[in-house]
Amino acid sequence: MSENKINRRDVCKSLLALGGIAIGGLAAKGQTPTPTPTPLPTDNVLQDQRIADAVKRGATMEEIAQLRESIASTPQEALRQLKTGNARFFGGLARRPELSAAERRAQILGQTPFAVILACSDSRVPTEIVFDQGLGTLFITRIAGNVVDLGTTGSIEYAVNHLKTHLVVVMGHEGCGAVKAALLPAADRARETPSIQALLNQIVPSVSKIPKIRDNKAKMREAVIANVRQQVFNIKKYPAIQAAMASNKIGVVGAYYEITSGAVDFFETDEELRVAQTNYNSCNWRSHLA
Repeated sequence: MSENKINRRDVCKSLLALGGIAIGGLAAKGQTPTPTPTPLPTDNVLQDQRIADAVKRGATMEEIAQLRESIASTPQEALRQLKTGNARFFGGLARRPELSAAERRAQILGQTPFAVILACSDSRVPTEIVFDQGLGTLFITRIAGNVVDLGTTGSIEYAVNHLKTHLVVVMGHEGCGAVKAALLPAADRARETPSIQALLNQIVPSVSKIPKIRDNKAKMREAVIANVRQQVFNIKKYPAIQAAMASNKIGVVGAYYEITSGAVDFFETDEELRVAQTNYNSCNWRSHLA
């Protein structure tokens, strides 16, 4: 829980630092603070102005496409963009970035996503909305349980090798049905179709290593984060990802999206991403998960 509190504190600090909430003298006067729009970074404002001017003068799609650059050029900048975007969403200040018709058409010629996100297929996890990003900024791969397999890895490697992405995020979420199913006894999982069983089998090893937890919500959070850590570990084993990390082209982090609050917690350091080693299957730990 301390890890969660620290991350939340960071989110709130980011929001306040961006000028997201006007507190000042209003609090002293007993008035309700009024949210104010989050200012755009200078580079983004200049780029948007150049594109707007090009559209007004009737620029071609090729010209417009050439004006749009990735909004982050390093792993650190990419992570900051995600954190501040989620801070806007979390604080009710989302901009819901939209493109003009000309800009949308120009994207036919190319894309410049700054981050690739491996997320769950769950309909309650709309990734662009959660990070308050518009068209063409995120390269998203979604699969139940946000598991790493050949298909999802191929998608991630394509974004890393051929697009201007600088960050890979494996994001789990509160109340994940795939993780919940992976916690069930093997006999219950065997009732599912072979394809679903194969999917769950990629999650079972990670949730088998969580300790005995009585509180159901805390247990589920621990299981989801354990799966995120395992999938981050899995993606880091691929040579193409290792090479990109070694050259500092990309960073690889984990994340947990809390549906009830809208906040995303990030796991960035080696310690935060460390995969548990103890296997609680040998202790009949599933009897404590009823």
